[in-house]
Amino acid sequence: MTSVVIADDQVLVRHGLRLILELAGFEVVAEAADGAEAVAAVAAHGPDVVLMDLRMPVMDGVEATRRIVEDTAGRTRVLALTTFDTDQHVLDALRAGAAGFLLKDVTSDGLSDAIRHAVAGEPVLAPSVLTRVLDHFAARQPSLSSPPPGLRDLSERELEVLGRIGAGLSNAEIAADLVISMATVKTHVRHILAKLDVRDRAQAIVVAHDAGLRHDPTRSARGA
Repeated sequence: MTSVVIADDQVLVRHGLRLILELAGFEVVAEAADGAEAVAAVAAHGPDVVLMDLRMPVMDGVEATRRIVEDTAGRTRVLALTTFDTDQHVLDALRAGAAGFLLKDVTSDGLSDAIRHAVAGEPVLAPSVLTRVLDHFAARQPSLSSPPPGLRDLSERELEVLGRIGAGLSNAEIAADLVISMATVKTHVRHILAKLDVRDRAQAIVVAHDAGLRHDPTRSARGA
């Protein structure tokens, strides 16, 4: 049974999430009202997933995410819970090691699916929030003065795949865009994560945009 810690400073939110998760067959091993409590709960229970509110007292969700990812070496997956007005917090959480992010108005089925995807090591990126994050990246210059470690080790094809990951494309969309097989895409993604020394696709999105890689997903469709 997948174990979960719920971290949110609102009691009603925590109780609502607990009810949804327990009805879906997950085990809620602890609740936390702030980031410090979340870190302690993870140390005590070693859950598979933490649902992490990003704005909490004492210690915010970004710092708590950073500590949890470091303390567990990424074994505990952190899903950031956000609202539309927390774009910068989302970016900070991804850089801290969050496996993905969800809107707080996510459906019960969507929440359950997200946790299962996180446990399986798959990306969890709410499409509407991802669009806003990508718009944020597009509106600014790359933040890195030098390429991140491993970027120079990527082949030309791997750079193409990374650019498309940064644009939020799925493996199936990347395969169609580059006219390659799904198996080949998965191989490229695996090599990219290893060479960049990042845990998952969410981290790869941050690297792609910080490095200035740009891909317009409509360009291929236009034949340009």
